[in-house]
Amino acid sequence: MPKEPIFELYQDAADEWRWRLVASNGNIIADSGEGYASKQGAQRGIRSVKASAPDAQVVVSN
Repeated sequence: MPKEPIFELYQDAADEWRWRLVASNGNIIADSGEGYASKQGAQRGIRSVKASAPDAQVVVSN
């Protein structure tokens, strides 16, 4: 198992590209939630998550 979380990039059964963030214990802790037509689109999605939320706050809603 990896020591750090990793992003896995893969094609699903519909031949769309997706990503998932896998914790060091093997649990999936986030995923793309949508398929991408191209591998490059999925890679842009990963870069967007990395850049957009490094210090995101947690908001509890009722």
